[in-house]
Amino acid sequence: MGLISEFKEFALKGNVVDMAIGVIVGAAFKDIVTSFTDSFINPLIASVGGTEVSGAIRLPWVDYTGLSLEEIQSLSLNYGAFITAIINFLIMALILFFMLKAINTLKSGVGKLKKKKGDKEEPAPAPEPSDEVKLLTEIKDLLKAQKAK
Repeated sequence: MGLISEFKEFALKGNVVDMAIGVIVGAAFKDIVTSFTDSFINPLIASVGGTEVSGAIRLPWVDYTGLSLEEIQSLSLNYGAFITAIINFLIMALILFFMLKAINTLKSGVGKLKKKKGDKEEPAPAPEPSDEVKLLTEIKDLLKAQKAK
């Protein structure tokens, strides 16, 4: 029963649930970025550079005669898909960077706002010295009193 309760505690922690939500939103966001790259970025690169991003290198030792388009693609080095994946990654990383930067700015702004409202927190009282410290202080005071005599 201990293993099941430990797993239940782990699975229901806020961090795991938050991470699961993040993965789901990230997967949906990935589709948006892929669509953006395929619909806007790749055509822009093709119009400026005069080449398609979906290029491929045919291997010299493979005979491509009589093969279908799918077979040719499966026997070629398709660098275009790799370049598109890199562009997608860079766009995702840039967007996530700006999102985290905005979240951190909001968090720090909320902290500053609380301080501006006059919510002054009183500092916690100093902890009481331990018995050893009290005893050493008494001994020190006694020694000082003896030296003064």
